[in-house]
Amino acid sequence: MKVLTETWWSASIGREKSVTVALPPTYSPVGKPFPVLYLLHGFGGNRNTWLQCRDLTTEVDSGELILVFPESGRSWFINDARGRRYEDYLVGEVVGHIDGRFNTAACREGRGIGGFSMGGAAALFQALLHGDLFSVVCSNGGAFEAPLRAGDPYSSFRDDRALAMPTTRDHERVWGPVGSEVRRKYDPYRLLRERNAEQPIGIHFDVGLDDYPRMIDMNRRMRDALSAESVPHEYRERPGGHDWEFVNAGLPDLFTFARSRLLSA
Repeated sequence: MKVLTETWWSASIGREKSVTVALPPTYSPVGKPFPVLYLLHGFGGNRNTWLQCRDLTTEVDSGELILVFPESGRSWFINDARGRRYEDYLVGEVVGHIDGRFNTAACREGRGIGGFSMGGAAALFQALLHGDLFSVVCSNGGAFEAPLRAGDPYSSFRDDRALAMPTTRDHERVWGPVGSEVRRKYDPYRLLRERNAEQPIGIHFDVGLDDYPRMIDMNRRMRDALSAESVPHEYRERPGGHDWEFVNAGLPDLFTFARSRLLSA
């Protein structure tokens, strides 16, 4: 796996931004184009967080996918209530930059998007909003109901130093108050109902059996909603909590799903 950094001035964010890119050993700037999988970090992570997965190199080296790791800090990769435009950055800048810089399959059938927790939710939001760009979604422990959250459902876990869930203040800085336009825009169940059915997506997602009860419940609700809307998906509950050990253990399934859909395009 060859790891690169791409940096440019972002008009959407108003400052220089960087993405990390991982290329498989088979990558070539000429010849058959390579599918791309965009992987989004969790709350408070960055563009290098996915690199801590110890088995990531094995998966990249055994396949023919380009991986791209953008970052948004704690901003959920959305155009948020503070005016930060990370959705515009992701879909309007990052995708175009990668297609211009590398030998990519520059079509929706050649692009997937995934992530952990915040990133898993954001991946689904952006795929439903931008079905012209992405045809595959992969999520680990996706926090899909962030736009619907009221108060602090994780208050009883606040004494856990490993807790990586936003406080009410942090959450509402991004999403606005309950009922805000930002929350309405990214409501996942509304997005499912109003998606363009002529742009089908395939979804792989899972959640840990030792994850927070609210996280397990929302993943089950998403499973049921996808079934009700006849959206093709693979859903699994497996051992693990809400952490990168859980993500790492799921890499083989995630990459098998992504490769099978994107490489067959």
